[in-house]
Amino acid sequence: MPPAERAPAVVVRDLERRFGSFVAVNRIGLSVAQGEIFGFLGPNGAGKSTTIRMLCGLLAPTGGTGTVAGFDIRREAELIKTRIGYMSQRFSLYDDLTVEENIDFFAGIYRIPREKKAERKEWVLRMAGLREHRRSPTAILSGGWKQRLALGCAVLHEPPILFLDEPTSGVDPVSRRQFWDLIYDLSERRVTVFVTTHYMEEAEYCDRVALIYRGEKIAEGTPAQLKTEQMREAVLNIECARPQDLLHEVAGLPGVKEAALFGRGLHAVASDAATAREIIARFLAARGEGAARVEPITPSLEDVFVSLIEAHDAREAPQAEVRA
Repeated sequence: MPPAERAPAVVVRDLERRFGSFVAVNRIGLSVAQGEIFGFLGPNGAGKSTTIRMLCGLLAPTGGTGTVAGFDIRREAELIKTRIGYMSQRFSLYDDLTVEENIDFFAGIYRIPREKKAERKEWVLRMAGLREHRRSPTAILSGGWKQRLALGCAVLHEPPILFLDEPTSGVDPVSRRQFWDLIYDLSERRVTVFVTTHYMEEAEYCDRVALIYRGEKIAEGTPAQLKTEQMREAVLNIECARPQDLLHEVAGLPGVKEAALFGRGLHAVASDAATAREIIARFLAARGEGAARVEPITPSLEDVFVSLIEAHDAREAPQAEVRA
């Protein structure tokens, strides 16, 4: 059964959190299906962690309503905590304990029955690849091993919903890819995974993604939908020898709305792909970049996000001037 046809695991409407006059989360609405991998994508400080803490029952909302695992986020926060796993970017591990002692500690926190404790411990050790290091101090583990151990501790009690707050921050790309393989395994077992990240490429791994910026949800959909439906302008990929030197000039060409470094080249956003392509090609030839290539491409999520942010800021600017 596709996620869209399953019962919701997380539902919120007009979720809001204020700290004094500062609005950290501004009237966000979401619905996440059972077994879905849902990505919450945005820059640092956008409100991702604040939102996830409210959903986990760790922070009371200022406004709005919602349920997690069927429990009300305002009135039943303690019940929510029994039905979820939570992993923060700091991993929540104790470095002065061994690998096995960390697992035992979390097994106690989650009140795992004695007859099941040994089985779940072995599952975590096997999943994390730490069976040979069970008595090693956690402090000596690599970032990737700590990451997998923290995930294992978060799902020791087999929760139906797992919240991951920037779980791959600070780990190498190989460990990040291995971590996502584990997330897929959990999703196949109908565990709902709600993950926050600021890595654009990670959003591609999710079933659906919500983009959050300055506390507001500015778009939501599958990665394919966001790239095909939310981006009205064309994106041109520019392969040239000196992208950094040419960036600002390309951005200022007629028909080019914006340009940014992307990999070893440039991405340029334009309303009319054919016209902009011709203008850019002539400019590059005049700059001695005769071997350069300019091709229209499907936008990346980063292109979409940058475009939506610029549109958001353009809408907000006149309002800010009026208030001033």
